[in-house]
Parts: sequence; C-alpha cells; structure tokens
Amino acid sequence: MNYKDFLWSVFFLVLSLPANATPWPQWRGPHGTGITSEEDLPTHWSSEKNVVWKCALPQKGNSTPIVWGDRVFLTQARGQERMLWCLNAKDGGLLWQTSTLASRPEQFHPTNTPCAASPVTDGERVVAYFGAAGLFAYDLAGNELWRVDLGDLDHQWGYAASPVLDDKHCFVHFGPGSRHFLAAFDKRTGDKLWQVDFPKVHPQVRTDGFAGKEGEIGSWSTPLLVQTKTRTELVLSLPGKLSAFDPETGKELWFCEGLNPLLYTSAMTGEGLVIGSGGYGGSTVAVAPGGDGDVTQKRLWQKLRDKQRIGSGVISGGFLYILNSPGTAQCIQLATGESVWEERLTGPRGRSESWASMVLSGDRIYVNNQAGDVFILKAAPDFQLLATNALDDGLMNASVVPAEGRLFLRTEKHLWCIGR
Repeated sequence: MNYKDFLWSVFFLVLSLPANATPWPQWRGPHGTGITSEEDLPTHWSSEKNVVWKCALPQKGNSTPIVWGDRVFLTQARGQERMLWCLNAKDGGLLWQTSTLASRPEQFHPTNTPCAASPVTDGERVVAYFGAAGLFAYDLAGNELWRVDLGDLDHQWGYAASPVLDDKHCFVHFGPGSRHFLAAFDKRTGDKLWQVDFPKVHPQVRTDGFAGKEGEIGSWSTPLLVQTKTRTELVLSLPGKLSAFDPETGKELWFCEGLNPLLYTSAMTGEGLVIGSGGYGGSTVAVAPGGDGDVTQKRLWQKLRDKQRIGSGVISGGFLYILNSPGTAQCIQLATGESVWEERLTGPRGRSESWASMVLSGDRIYVNNQAGDVFILKAAPDFQLLATNALDDGLMNASVVPAEGRLFLRTEKHLWCIGR
C-alpha cells in the first residue's frame, strides 16, 4: 500500500466518525500541508466571546494539539513527567492521560519546552514522541501498545519534530545533536524497520545570520509525505539540503542543495513543488519532487538570504503564503520566488513575533503570533486582513487547529476551543 492507498484507508475511517467531523490527525493536518477542507470556521472571538470551553494546563508548552472525532490529543509536560492527554472535544473534559518520566538529562532553549512535538493518530492508535524519553504508541482508550527507547538527545535547544504515520510506518526525525537520524518503525509493533544516520555538517561558508561564524547547526523539521505520479516520497529539510527518501527502505531518492545549516520550518508542498526554507536569515529552495540523485541544477529557484522563519506556510493559487518570525506576512510567487506583498501583522498588544504555521480554509488563512492574536487573511495576491482576534492568555507558540467547525488554540495557560 502506498501513501495514496493509505489516504483512502484514512478516508474510510473518517466516514465512521460523527457527521460533519473533519479530523486534524497530525502536525499541519491530514496531508501535512496546513490545508483543511472545512470552510465554515469561526471568524470572530475573544477571551469571553464564542469560547466553547477552555482547559487549564499545568505547564507552558509549544506543541500543537491534534483532533480525531470527539477526542483532542495533546502532549504536555509537568516537571519530569512527559504526558499524552486525551480530552473530550465537546467539553474539554480529561478522558485519560498517560505519563512517563524523563530519566535522561535534557536541554532546552529558554523559549522551547519539553513535549514540543505534536502527537499523530490514524484513528486506531496515537503516537507521541518525547525526545530522549522515547516514542510511545497507545490505542484510543489510552492503553499502551508499544514503546521505543531512542537514546540520548543532546542538543542545547531541545527537539520539536513531530512523528508521521502512513499505512504501516511511524516516521521519526530524531535530533538535532550528536545523534541525528531519520527512522521508520512498524506502527503496529514498534519494531525498527530502517534508520538513516546524518553526519554532522561543517559548512565552509555561511550566508545566514551566522555568516562569518561557525554558529548553530540543526534541523527541527517534521518529515512530509509527498505523493508524485509514480511514488510516495518522504521529504525532509536537512542542514544544507532538501532530501527525499523512500518510505519503504530509507534510501535517499534525491537531494537539492542550497539550504543553510539551521532550519526550523517543515518542508511545504503543493501545485507540483516542494519548498524548503531555513531559519535565521537562511535560504529557500523550490524544486519539483520525483527526481533522482542530485537535482540541485533542476531546482526552480533559490533565495540565498531570506527571512527569519520558524513556522511553515501554505500553497494556493500559484503563491506561497508564510508568516515570518518577526511578524511579517508574505505572499511569494511560486514560479519565481519573488515577493508579491509583505505586511506586518500587529495585534492590540503591539507584539508581532510568531512561531506559528499557517492554516488555509477555503480562501482564508489563519495564523497567530506569540501574543495570542489570531489573524485571518485573504489568500490573494493583494493583501487583505479580514479579522484580528485576541486571546489575553499569555504566550502562544502553537499553531491554530481547525476541526469539526471549531478552532483549538493552545496558549501557555490553557487549551481553548472556539466556536460560533
């Protein structure tokens, strides 16, 4: 079964969900692209208006929740505990939680948190990745199915990449740090099927914000399954290059050089292209999937020194839309990489910085900043800000989640459910 067949199997599982239920089963949604088929989503709310429920969180966190039917799944830390929560999507009540202790030393950037990765579900199991604490699979009642000890993770900024499922695999991007690899596990048993180890990169020249210095090196990108006309590819942004792997074997199918060695965004795909973008004033490349070997000379375009980016964008109508970390939203022409417009998004508290990834619903884009302001933009080659909705609830590094006609928003204090 290839990825296309897997999507059909998920489609039939979705049919078993309650009417009008549209799941958001993984980081960046059903296809990892940030696009939802739901179009009748809330457009106006506040801390008091159109709040269906909110659930208090014991500790701040950066992970984005996922939704399947009447369940919301969230990774959550509490001291040394690494937990997976299952909440009732209708009222926010806690249905069950699991807990494991972080027994190995861990390091995190002051702005990063434990449990930074989102869980993933296929409707039969839910998988949570807790860095050095391990990889865990549970059934939808919270019973543990298997666990895998992945070993030490020693990067001073911690981890963030989320696990990904297809018809038989669970893919994990482990790292960065001295141990950095991409691995596939049997999603039913946890048995390792393959692992690709990545050597440490030593760039001779840097063109990003660390130009003239050794600087930080690493990738916090989540793998992305891309379906071409003939095969499925597992695409990952890595220090120095964008790479595609065979999901069955781990063999590298193609690579496109031109990325800088520090990356936060996940690869973005749509309209026959894959785009990788670096962080800290890094580079961006666009290339068609489906190639073989070194495809660097076939890339559509490269921008050597680009914006600072942590969140990922969405592709629609010949354009890439993305919110840069300083808070400037940008529309980029897919064919050329040229900027069409760039506008700063500022909420009522005057803060613009953002880690969030965009969500596309019809022709509306939802994206938030760190202050908890969610902006709704028109996906169009002329800039249109449709609405600004503010939650006064502290820091918000997670991204917007649309599901079942509602929005789920994680701040450092609460998980919010927004309706009409």
